[in-house]
Amino acid sequence: MKFLIDRITSPIGDILLVSDDQYLRALDFQDYEARMHRLLRLHYGTYSLQPERNPAGLSTTIDRYMNGDLQAIAAMPVQTGGTAFQKEVWAALRGIPLGTTISYGTLALQINRPKAVRAVGLANGANPVGIVVPCHRVIGRDGALTGYGGGLDRKRWLLNHEGFEI
Repeated sequence: MKFLIDRITSPIGDILLVSDDQYLRALDFQDYEARMHRLLRLHYGTYSLQPERNPAGLSTTIDRYMNGDLQAIAAMPVQTGGTAFQKEVWAALRGIPLGTTISYGTLALQINRPKAVRAVGLANGANPVGIVVPCHRVIGRDGALTGYGGGLDRKRWLLNHEGFEI
């Protein structure tokens, strides 16, 4: 598959945005580029990346979000690879309202799989579209910040940016 890639400067580090002509396919931080490539290979097999500035206006949308227009990413078109279960978890993540957080257990309940808390956590960690599919809004049962693929400092920044006080 052939994808487009753009690099965006943000307050929490450079962001890599991968898309096709229409959909956001991956979004990660530049210092986690190796993970992004691993997920792209896992989901799509062989692929190529062609640099393109602001493909389908997606980079502008991320810039708007980073500059305070928090609703900008809500309707952003996303399409990913992944298992049916992962896609179910990622769809549920998009339903978490701005300024709120939920636990892994609550997320498992929301998808009617109350015993799948660990699997939900693994799917959350395998999310190829950070920020837009807001895995940063999932925290530990005790309210503690738990792992985030971009690091806990970025998770804290994103949550504060969205109005959730940490």
